[in-house]
Amino acid sequence: MSQMPVITAKKLNHTFGKGTLRKPVLSDIDLEIYPGEIVILTGPSGSGKTTLLSLMGGLRSVQEGSLKVLDQELCEASKKQLVQVRSRIGYIFQAHNLLECLTAQQNVGMSLRLHKDLSLVERINRSVAILHAVGLGHRINYYPDDLSGGQKQRVAIARALVSQPKMVLADEPTAALDSKSGRDVVEIMQQLAKEQGCTILLVTHDNRILDVADRIIHMEDGRLATNAA
Repeated sequence: MSQMPVITAKKLNHTFGKGTLRKPVLSDIDLEIYPGEIVILTGPSGSGKTTLLSLMGGLRSVQEGSLKVLDQELCEASKKQLVQVRSRIGYIFQAHNLLECLTAQQNVGMSLRLHKDLSLVERINRSVAILHAVGLGHRINYYPDDLSGGQKQRVAIARALVSQPKMVLADEPTAALDSKSGRDVVEIMQQLAKEQGCTILLVTHDNRILDVADRIIHMEDGRLATNAA
C-alpha cells in the first residue's frame, strides 16, 4: 500500500509483574494497520488482545519496542503527547461506560468537550446528528436506564464516532448483545467508519461478525499467530 500506516508496531514487548513474578504478555509484535481498514483481532482469553489494544490507545505505557500511532511514537511519549493521541481516537468497550445521570445526547456530547473550537450548540447538533445516524433519533433525551443493551451500545458507538476520530478501538463491543443487536452494532460501525475514512481495530470472540473485516489477525500467547487476508 502506498498510504502510510496509522499504526506501526515493531518488536513490541510487554510484561506484567516484577522480579520472579514477571510474566510476558506480548512478545515481538510486528504489525501495520492502514487508513480505512477494519481489522479484527481474535484469540483466546488471556492471549494479550486487550493489552495490545490499550497500548495502541495510549491507555498504557509502552515498555519495550516501537509503537507509532497516528504519526506519534508512543514509546517514551510525554503525558501531553499521549493525551493528544487519545483525543484523536474513539473507544468502544464491552461495558458501554455510559454516565447514568446523563441523557443519550449528553453522553455523546461529553466526548466533544475536548474540542474547544466547538460551541455548545455545535456540540449538541453533532450529538443529535450522530444519534440519528445510529438509529436512535427517537431516544435522544432518554437516560441509559431506559435503553436496551443494544441501544446503550449504539450510544457508545455514537460517542466514539461523533468527534470523527482517525481511529476507533473496540474491545468486545458485541459481547453482551444478542445476535441481531450485535450485527446491527457492527454494521453501523462499519458504515460510519467508511463514511469518515476511519480505521477500526476490533477485538472480538464473536465469530458471527468476522465477515465485516478487511483483515483478521489471530493472537496466541502474546504473539501474532496468523495474518490472514
